[in-house]
Amino acid sequence: MVRPGTAVPGTEETALVARARNGDVRAYESLVRRYQEPMYRLAVRMLSSSSDAEDVVQEVFLTAWRRLDQLHDDSAFVGWLYRSTTNRCLNVLRARRPMADVDPDTTATRRVDAQPEHAAELNDQVAALLAALGQLTPEQRACWLLREVHGRSYDEIAHVVDSSTTAVRGRIARARAQLAEVMRPWR
Repeated sequence: MVRPGTAVPGTEETALVARARNGDVRAYESLVRRYQEPMYRLAVRMLSSSSDAEDVVQEVFLTAWRRLDQLHDDSAFVGWLYRSTTNRCLNVLRARRPMADVDPDTTATRRVDAQPEHAAELNDQVAALLAALGQLTPEQRACWLLREVHGRSYDEIAHVVDSSTTAVRGRIARARAQLAEVMRPWR
């Protein structure tokens, strides 16, 4: 399933990657514009910090540009970005243990509603979900976000987090159970 705002990997993307590998800066800029937002959304949800997410995404795209010649399959570019972003986020999380409080800047995704009571309830739900995500292990959070927010398959996630599909399924199941428990009051 392709989520809105994400490009379908195909011949156009593969051609852009090939051109970028040959030094075409405009082709790479097109790839950055296409995938910067999905990588940022993943990073901000994993890190609960917009500034850390911006830094991670910038580093990922800079490193990808420098190492583009190491990518052997042009069609694997998007998976490579997801893996790089996830790994950098996990490194940031490991470096800053214990987990910091949820950054209020990440609540920019909150929905504005004409009814104040409903908007307040939605804001409480978002805050509870963000706090619950912060309580997951970094690996569970990465797997859950890649599956539920970015629509990646179990096999893709296993490749991204360098694990088995069975381990990914287990992490997602544990994350879902933990999140369901926290979100029970809003059912």
